[in-house]
Amino acid sequence: MLDKVKDLHVEIDQYNITSPEQLEQFRMRFISRKGVITELFEQLKSVPQADRRAVGQELNGLKNLAQERFDSFSQLIEEQQTTANSAPPVDLTLPTIPNLTGTQHPLSLVRQRIIQIFERIGFNVADGPEIESDWYNFGALNFPDNHPARDMQDTFFVEKATNGETSSDMLLRTHTSNVQIRLMERQKPPIRSIMPGRVYRNETISARAHCMFHQVEGIYIDRNVGFKDLKDTLYHFVKEMFEPGTQIRFRPSYFPFTEPSAEIDISCQICGGKGCNICKHSGWVEIAGSGMVDPQVIANCGIDPEEYTGFAFGMGIERITQLKYVVNDLRLYTENDVRFLRQFEGL
Repeated sequence: MLDKVKDLHVEIDQYNITSPEQLEQFRMRFISRKGVITELFEQLKSVPQADRRAVGQELNGLKNLAQERFDSFSQLIEEQQTTANSAPPVDLTLPTIPNLTGTQHPLSLVRQRIIQIFERIGFNVADGPEIESDWYNFGALNFPDNHPARDMQDTFFVEKATNGETSSDMLLRTHTSNVQIRLMERQKPPIRSIMPGRVYRNETISARAHCMFHQVEGIYIDRNVGFKDLKDTLYHFVKEMFEPGTQIRFRPSYFPFTEPSAEIDISCQICGGKGCNICKHSGWVEIAGSGMVDPQVIANCGIDPEEYTGFAFGMGIERITQLKYVVNDLRLYTENDVRFLRQFEGL
């Protein structure tokens, strides 16, 4: 048996492996359960007791040698295949692949433009949490419990566990007004800021509505701030965002957190004010809500309403984008259809 072990030792040393097929043949002959080394271990029982230890040591050495050679060739073939796959031959005669230029999402373009317009007249940008408490989203803004105004902003509530008990006073914010409250709590007037961000409402998804959309709200708190300051600010925004000849009008409205309040309409950008299905043949399209901040809201934030006044406004970025780029379906903004997004490459 020792002579056979030596012959196999020489055979393993001289075995040349250059392909995965030869590697598999090596494994089957020497390492597998039906290989020659396994057979020799089974024949060890017939070796005389005096010689069994020496033969067993030789067999173990042969087994280790076969395993080492197998592992070495396995690593070598794997490296060769990796190199072949990662470095394919280059045909220098092929035409070059054009360097495709990406584009920003239309909502990002409009958001950046809105920020740019308001920054130029002294507004900074503030941000806040999208998961908010009932107080910051409703209570501090004059939305009492069970008030009908809450129905207009039905949202998604989140259960929160505290000391083993669950409560549903946490929700996905319905507007970025929560950032206004937090800003007034931690900063003394004058405050002049806009709050762009995602908001959520329990809406049926359609061409005109979505459960998630984007808003930009703004607030200005200081001494002697009047409704004329609000009108001048929004006149400036409309002239900068849309065509210079765009008309603007204010309609009386109601919001719990402002008094007086007004809806802001502009002449339809699609038909030029002549009437179409976008403006419901009225010639006007609503773009925002606004008003003077209610004194109670100012007081809720620890600011003296007898000394300070202010205005606030809010608009949907999707609505502004729709008017600016004639987008007739809100779902296009979130479907990520490349054919839609490529239309904005030149902007």
